[in-house]
Amino acid sequence: MQICVPIYIFVDLQSKNIQINSLMKNLKRMLVLATIAMTAVSCGPRQNAQKEEPFKEDSPKVLVLYYSQTSNTKAVATEIATRLDADIEEIVPTMPFDGDFQATIERCIKEREEGTITEIQPLTADLANYDVIFIGYPVWFGTYAPPVATFLGQVDLSGKKVVPFCTFGSGGLESSAKDLAEKQPDAEILSGYGVRAARLEAAPAEIDQFLKANGFLEGDFVKLEEFPEQHEVSSEEVAIFDAAVDGYPMLHAQAKTVASRAIPNGTEYLFTAVDIPREVKDDMPPAGEIQVYVTVAEGENPVFTRVVR
Repeated sequence: MQICVPIYIFVDLQSKNIQINSLMKNLKRMLVLATIAMTAVSCGPRQNAQKEEPFKEDSPKVLVLYYSQTSNTKAVATEIATRLDADIEEIVPTMPFDGDFQATIERCIKEREEGTITEIQPLTADLANYDVIFIGYPVWFGTYAPPVATFLGQVDLSGKKVVPFCTFGSGGLESSAKDLAEKQPDAEILSGYGVRAARLEAAPAEIDQFLKANGFLEGDFVKLEEFPEQHEVSSEEVAIFDAAVDGYPMLHAQAKTVASRAIPNGTEYLFTAVDIPREVKDDMPPAGEIQVYVTVAEGENPVFTRVVR
Protein backbone atom coordinates (compact mmCIF):
# COMPACT_ATOMS: atom_id res chain seq x y z
CA MET A 1 0.00 0.00 0.00
CA GLN A 2 1.38 3.36 -0.94
CA ILE A 3 0.55 6.60 0.90
CA CYS A 4 0.95 9.82 -0.95
CA VAL A 5 1.10 12.94 1.18
CA PRO A 6 0.89 15.98 -1.10
CA ILE A 7 2.54 18.98 0.46
CA TYR A 8 2.04 22.30 -1.20
CA ILE A 9 4.09 25.18 0.02
CA PHE A 10 3.17 28.48 -1.48
CA VAL A 11 5.68 31.16 -0.99
CA ASP A 12 5.05 34.66 -2.06
CA LEU A 13 8.48 35.68 -3.06
CA GLN A 14 7.35 39.22 -3.21
CA SER A 15 5.97 39.13 0.27
CA LYS A 16 8.33 39.87 3.07
CA ASN A 17 5.86 38.35 5.49
CA ILE A 18 6.47 34.61 4.87
CA GLN A 19 4.98 32.51 7.62
CA ILE A 20 7.85 30.06 7.95
CA ASN A 21 6.97 28.87 11.39
CA SER A 22 3.41 28.06 10.40
CA LEU A 23 4.54 26.14 7.36
CA MET A 24 7.07 24.10 9.34
CA LYS A 25 4.45 23.15 11.89
CA ASN A 26 2.07 21.99 9.19
CA LEU A 27 4.85 20.02 7.53
CA LYS A 28 5.79 18.22 10.76
CA ARG A 29 2.14 17.41 11.49
CA MET A 30 1.62 15.84 8.06
CA LEU A 31 4.84 13.79 8.31
CA VAL A 32 3.76 12.39 11.68
CA LEU A 33 0.38 11.39 10.26
CA ALA A 34 2.06 9.70 7.31
CA THR A 35 4.38 7.76 9.59
CA ILE A 36 1.48 6.55 11.73
CA ALA A 37 -0.44 5.42 8.65
CA MET A 38 2.53 3.51 7.25
CA THR A 39 3.18 1.80 10.59
CA ALA A 40 -0.44 0.67 10.78
CA VAL A 41 -0.21 -0.86 7.32
CA SER A 42 3.07 -2.69 8.04
CA CYS A 43 1.79 -4.12 11.33
CA GLY A 44 -1.48 -5.34 9.87
CA PRO A 45 -2.18 -8.93 8.72
CA ARG A 46 -0.13 -10.15 5.74
CA GLN A 47 -2.67 -11.62 3.39
CA ASN A 48 -0.12 -13.29 1.08
CA ALA A 49 2.43 -14.46 3.68
CA GLN A 50 3.27 -18.18 3.62
CA LYS A 51 2.59 -20.07 6.82
CA GLU A 52 5.70 -21.83 8.15
CA GLU A 53 5.33 -25.55 8.72
CA PRO A 54 6.74 -26.93 11.98
CA PHE A 55 9.94 -28.95 11.63
CA LYS A 56 9.14 -32.66 11.63
CA GLU A 57 11.81 -34.95 12.99
CA ASP A 58 10.94 -38.38 11.64
CA SER A 59 14.44 -39.86 11.63
CA PRO A 60 15.01 -42.80 14.00
CA LYS A 61 16.73 -41.99 17.27
CA VAL A 62 20.11 -43.74 17.40
CA LEU A 63 22.29 -44.75 20.35
CA VAL A 64 25.81 -46.14 20.05
CA LEU A 65 26.77 -48.36 23.00
CA TYR A 66 30.17 -49.97 23.25
CA TYR A 67 32.69 -51.69 25.44
CA SER A 68 36.37 -51.16 24.64
CA GLN A 69 39.41 -52.49 26.44
CA THR A 70 42.20 -51.15 24.23
CA SER A 71 40.33 -48.23 22.56
CA ASN A 72 40.03 -50.05 19.21
CA THR A 73 36.28 -50.53 19.58
CA LYS A 74 35.99 -47.01 20.97
CA ALA A 75 37.50 -45.66 17.75
CA VAL A 76 34.91 -47.51 15.67
CA ALA A 77 32.07 -46.43 17.98
CA THR A 78 33.15 -42.80 17.81
CA GLU A 79 33.31 -42.93 14.00
CA ILE A 80 29.78 -44.34 13.78
CA ALA A 81 28.33 -41.89 16.29
CA THR A 82 29.99 -38.93 14.60
CA ARG A 83 28.73 -39.83 11.14
CA LEU A 84 25.18 -40.45 12.40
CA ASP A 85 25.16 -37.57 14.88
CA ALA A 86 24.04 -40.18 17.41
CA ASP A 87 24.24 -40.36 21.18
CA ILE A 88 27.09 -42.49 22.48
CA GLU A 89 27.83 -44.22 25.79
CA GLU A 90 30.46 -46.63 27.03
CA ILE A 91 29.71 -49.86 28.88
CA VAL A 92 32.09 -49.75 31.85
CA PRO A 93 32.96 -52.79 34.00
CA THR A 94 32.98 -52.19 37.74
CA MET A 95 36.34 -53.95 37.86
CA PRO A 96 38.06 -53.09 34.57
CA PHE A 97 40.12 -55.56 32.56
CA ASP A 98 43.70 -54.32 32.69
CA GLY A 99 44.49 -54.73 28.98
CA ASP A 100 47.10 -57.45 29.30
CA PHE A 101 46.29 -60.20 26.79
CA GLN A 102 47.26 -63.19 28.90
CA ALA A 103 45.72 -61.74 32.07
CA THR A 104 42.46 -61.14 30.20
CA ILE A 105 42.36 -64.74 28.97
CA GLU A 106 43.02 -66.12 32.43
CA ARG A 107 40.39 -63.91 34.05
CA CYS A 108 37.78 -64.82 31.43
CA ILE A 109 38.45 -68.53 31.85
CA LYS A 110 38.27 -68.25 35.64
CA GLU A 111 35.03 -66.26 35.60
CA ARG A 112 33.51 -68.71 33.14
CA GLU A 113 34.47 -71.72 35.25
CA GLU A 114 33.17 -70.07 38.43
CA GLY A 115 30.01 -68.74 36.77
CA THR A 116 30.97 -65.20 37.72
CA ILE A 117 29.15 -62.35 35.99
CA THR A 118 31.22 -59.32 35.07
CA GLU A 119 29.59 -56.42 36.86
CA ILE A 120 29.06 -53.19 34.93
CA GLN A 121 28.16 -49.66 35.93
CA PRO A 122 24.58 -48.47 35.31
CA LEU A 123 23.93 -46.72 32.01
CA THR A 124 22.83 -43.12 31.93
CA ALA A 125 20.95 -43.49 28.63
CA ASP A 126 17.27 -44.47 28.69
CA LEU A 127 17.03 -47.21 26.05
CA ALA A 128 13.29 -46.62 25.70
CA ASN A 129 14.09 -43.35 23.92
CA TYR A 130 15.91 -45.01 21.02
CA ASP A 131 14.78 -46.84 17.90
CA VAL A 132 18.17 -48.11 16.73
CA ILE A 133 20.96 -49.28 19.02
CA PHE A 134 24.47 -49.98 17.76
CA ILE A 135 26.27 -52.36 20.13
CA GLY A 136 30.05 -52.59 19.86
CA TYR A 137 32.59 -54.89 21.47
CA PRO A 138 35.88 -56.69 21.04
CA VAL A 139 35.52 -60.37 20.17
CA TRP A 140 36.82 -62.67 22.91
CA PHE A 141 36.57 -66.44 22.61
CA GLY A 142 34.52 -66.10 19.43
CA THR A 143 31.82 -63.81 20.84
CA TYR A 144 31.21 -60.45 22.51
CA ALA A 145 33.31 -59.59 25.56
CA PRO A 146 31.86 -60.35 29.05
CA PRO A 147 30.80 -56.74 29.87
CA VAL A 148 28.52 -56.79 26.82
CA ALA A 149 27.19 -60.22 27.83
CA THR A 150 26.25 -58.70 31.20
CA PHE A 151 24.54 -55.76 29.51
CA LEU A 152 22.52 -58.03 27.24
CA GLY A 153 21.43 -60.07 30.25
CA GLN A 154 20.12 -56.97 32.04
CA VAL A 155 18.04 -55.34 29.30
CA ASP A 156 15.12 -56.11 27.03
CA LEU A 157 15.64 -54.84 23.49
CA SER A 158 12.32 -56.11 22.16
CA GLY A 159 11.20 -54.11 19.13
CA LYS A 160 14.54 -52.35 18.77
CA LYS A 161 16.71 -52.46 15.68
CA VAL A 162 20.13 -53.64 16.86
CA VAL A 163 23.31 -53.27 14.81
CA PRO A 164 26.35 -55.19 16.09
CA PHE A 165 29.86 -53.94 15.39
CA CYS A 166 33.13 -55.33 16.63
CA THR A 167 36.90 -55.43 16.49
CA PHE A 168 38.82 -58.69 16.44
CA GLY A 169 42.08 -60.45 15.77
CA SER A 170 40.78 -62.71 13.01
CA GLY A 171 36.98 -62.80 13.09
CA GLY A 172 33.87 -63.29 15.16
CA LEU A 173 31.27 -60.93 13.73
CA GLU A 174 29.00 -63.71 12.52
CA SER A 175 29.26 -65.88 15.64
CA SER A 176 28.78 -62.96 18.03
CA ALA A 177 25.80 -61.64 16.05
CA LYS A 178 24.23 -65.11 16.28
CA ASP A 179 24.76 -65.15 20.05
CA LEU A 180 23.27 -61.66 20.30
CA ALA A 181 20.16 -62.77 18.41
CA GLU A 182 19.74 -65.72 20.78
CA LYS A 183 20.14 -63.44 23.80
CA GLN A 184 17.64 -60.87 22.48
CA PRO A 185 15.17 -62.93 20.40
CA ASP A 186 12.58 -60.16 20.14
CA ALA A 187 14.99 -57.56 18.80
CA GLU A 188 15.63 -57.10 15.09
CA ILE A 189 19.31 -57.86 14.58
CA LEU A 190 20.56 -56.09 11.46
CA SER A 191 23.71 -56.64 9.42
CA GLY A 192 26.82 -55.75 11.38
CA TYR A 193 30.30 -54.41 10.80
CA GLY A 194 33.60 -55.86 11.93
CA VAL A 195 37.23 -54.95 11.45
CA ARG A 196 40.52 -56.52 12.41
CA ALA A 197 42.50 -54.51 14.93
CA ALA A 198 45.44 -54.72 12.52
CA ARG A 199 43.34 -52.92 9.87
CA LEU A 200 41.86 -50.17 12.03
CA GLU A 201 43.06 -47.48 9.63
CA ALA A 202 40.65 -48.88 7.01
CA ALA A 203 37.64 -48.49 9.31
CA PRO A 204 36.52 -44.91 8.45
CA ALA A 205 36.09 -45.64 4.73
CA GLU A 206 34.49 -49.03 5.41
CA ILE A 207 32.10 -47.56 7.98
CA ASP A 208 31.04 -44.90 5.49
CA GLN A 209 30.21 -47.58 2.92
CA PHE A 210 28.51 -49.77 5.54
CA LEU A 211 26.22 -47.00 6.81
CA LYS A 212 25.24 -45.94 3.30
CA ALA A 213 24.69 -49.49 2.05
CA ASN A 214 22.38 -50.21 4.98
CA GLY A 215 20.38 -47.00 4.69
CA PHE A 216 21.67 -45.13 7.73
CA LEU A 217 23.32 -42.44 5.62
CA GLU A 218 22.45 -40.96 2.25
CA GLY A 219 25.04 -40.92 -0.49
CA ASP A 220 26.72 -43.00 -3.13
CA PHE A 221 28.26 -46.33 -2.28
CA VAL A 222 29.70 -49.27 -4.17
CA LYS A 223 27.34 -52.22 -4.37
CA LEU A 224 29.46 -55.33 -4.67
CA GLU A 225 28.48 -58.28 -6.82
CA GLU A 226 27.92 -61.67 -5.23
CA PHE A 227 30.82 -64.09 -5.24
CA PRO A 228 30.59 -66.62 -8.08
CA GLU A 229 30.80 -70.35 -7.51
CA GLN A 230 34.06 -71.47 -5.98
CA HIS A 231 36.72 -73.44 -7.83
CA GLU A 232 39.86 -75.28 -6.79
CA VAL A 233 42.71 -72.97 -5.97
CA SER A 234 45.53 -72.46 -8.42
CA SER A 235 49.15 -72.16 -7.37
CA GLU A 236 48.90 -68.39 -7.79
CA GLU A 237 45.80 -68.24 -5.55
CA VAL A 238 47.51 -70.43 -2.93
CA ALA A 239 50.36 -67.93 -2.89
CA ILE A 240 47.89 -65.08 -2.35
CA PHE A 241 46.26 -66.93 0.56
CA ASP A 242 49.55 -67.86 2.21
CA ALA A 243 50.86 -64.31 1.91
CA ALA A 244 47.67 -62.93 3.48
CA VAL A 245 47.74 -65.15 6.58
CA ASP A 246 51.51 -65.29 6.98
CA GLY A 247 52.69 -64.08 10.36
CA TYR A 248 49.30 -64.33 12.09
CA PRO A 249 49.81 -66.91 14.88
CA MET A 250 46.13 -67.71 15.43
CA LEU A 251 45.45 -68.79 11.87
CA HIS A 252 47.02 -71.95 10.48
CA ALA A 253 45.09 -73.16 7.46
CA GLN A 254 45.37 -74.56 3.95
CA ALA A 255 43.34 -73.10 1.10
CA LYS A 256 41.18 -75.54 -0.90
CA THR A 257 38.73 -73.56 -3.04
CA VAL A 258 38.21 -69.89 -3.85
CA ALA A 259 35.99 -67.34 -5.57
CA SER A 260 36.83 -63.73 -6.34
CA ARG A 261 35.12 -60.47 -7.23
CA ALA A 262 36.16 -56.98 -8.20
CA ILE A 263 36.16 -54.26 -5.56
CA PRO A 264 37.19 -50.61 -5.83
CA ASN A 265 40.92 -50.47 -6.42
CA GLY A 266 41.48 -54.22 -6.26
CA THR A 267 40.15 -57.77 -5.86
CA GLU A 268 38.52 -59.58 -2.97
CA TYR A 269 38.88 -63.36 -2.53
CA LEU A 270 36.73 -65.72 -0.50
CA PHE A 271 38.77 -68.79 0.33
CA THR A 272 37.44 -72.00 1.80
CA ALA A 273 40.28 -73.50 3.80
CA VAL A 274 40.96 -76.30 6.25
CA ASP A 275 41.95 -75.12 9.70
CA ILE A 276 45.00 -77.19 10.56
CA PRO A 277 46.03 -77.57 14.22
CA ARG A 278 49.72 -76.93 14.86
CA GLU A 279 49.95 -80.07 16.98
CA VAL A 280 48.29 -83.23 15.71
CA LYS A 281 47.13 -85.61 18.42
CA ASP A 282 45.20 -88.85 18.21
CA ASP A 283 42.32 -87.55 20.33
CA MET A 284 41.91 -84.30 18.38
CA PRO A 285 38.79 -83.87 16.20
CA PRO A 286 39.27 -83.59 12.44
CA ALA A 287 40.17 -80.18 11.11
CA GLY A 288 37.17 -78.05 10.25
CA GLU A 289 36.51 -75.81 7.29
CA ILE A 290 36.77 -72.06 7.61
CA GLN A 291 36.16 -69.17 5.26
CA VAL A 292 38.81 -66.49 4.89
CA TYR A 293 38.24 -63.16 3.18
CA VAL A 294 41.35 -61.71 1.52
CA THR A 295 41.76 -58.33 -0.15
CA VAL A 296 44.44 -57.46 -2.68
CA ALA A 297 44.49 -53.74 -3.39
CA GLU A 298 46.37 -52.51 -6.44
CA GLY A 299 50.05 -52.20 -5.65
CA GLU A 300 49.69 -53.67 -2.16
CA ASN A 301 50.27 -57.05 -0.53
CA PRO A 302 47.40 -59.45 0.20
CA VAL A 303 45.74 -59.04 3.60
CA PHE A 304 42.99 -61.09 5.17
CA THR A 305 40.06 -59.08 6.48
CA ARG A 306 38.12 -61.66 8.47
CA VAL A 307 37.68 -65.34 9.19
CA VAL A 308 34.34 -67.11 9.52
CA ARG A 309 34.50 -70.33 11.51
